[in-house]
Amino acid sequence: MRAGAVAVAPILLGIVPFAAVAGLAGTHNGLSVWETAAFSILAFAGAAQVAAVDLIGAGASAGVVIATALVINLRFVVYSATLAPLFEGARLRRRLLGSYLLVDHAVPLTLARNDAHLRDRVSFYLGACLSFWLTWQVSSAAGSLLGSLPETGVVAFAVPVSFLALLGPQLTQRPKICAAAVAASVAVLCAGLPANLGMILGTLAGLFAGVAVGWRRAGLEDRDR
Repeated sequence: MRAGAVAVAPILLGIVPFAAVAGLAGTHNGLSVWETAAFSILAFAGAAQVAAVDLIGAGASAGVVIATALVINLRFVVYSATLAPLFEGARLRRRLLGSYLLVDHAVPLTLARNDAHLRDRVSFYLGACLSFWLTWQVSSAAGSLLGSLPETGVVAFAVPVSFLALLGPQLTQRPKICAAAVAASVAVLCAGLPANLGMILGTLAGLFAGVAVGWRRAGLEDRDR
């Protein structure tokens, strides 16, 4: 497990501000510090966590909140299927812990250790995920404490500005740029819909746009070979 924690360490510095934004979003949308901490521990879902608390704060229905979180987290179905062979024969408690702790960053790090025994790779994976989880919870708690302070103009704008700062560096490829542009456009155009449906429609539209552009780009590259 120590090897996994060491391998994921360079990534954790970039996770701290994102987790702090997630915690800040919780208290900014009406949750207490303790409620935000409990939600972070139970959900532990990154972008879906932020989207969910924003929807809760906007008064969206439970169905919209759950549907949005499921759409954002669809990628974990693929991750789970990819990692499933590693957990064959593992104890139930390890499989349950592995499914709860699943994060994007631990998957490629674990799969890259193709020269290691399956049991060692599971330990590596759990070490990376536990280190990530601890960093996330501590940083999220710090963000929620900041959000519990008397609101000022700075705190009110901290969530969207921080989210944009985190999003910007990720927009390096055409599919990602297209997905972000379509999602933002649809969300703004549909902002007046009830139950804050504009966000879920924007998420779905951005998802399909990004996938479509990615497939088209891959097809053109294959044709040119």
